[in-house]
Amino acid sequence: MAVQQNKKSASKRNMHRAHDFLINPPLAVEPVTGEVVRRHHISPNGFYRGKKVVATKTDE
Repeated sequence: MAVQQNKKSASKRNMHRAHDFLINPPLAVEPVTGEVVRRHHISPNGFYRGKKVVATKTDE
């Protein structure tokens, strides 16, 4: 059985658990398509803040 050699400090222990307290990412509604997307990310249709910024396969 594994036995720790040195005591882990409270600071290191709390940093190890930091991911336990993450909240859901903020979401926004794309004004053109009405899709719910993560903020500051491009929608699957290539829109960002109401403007077409990336050409997609469906545009052809």
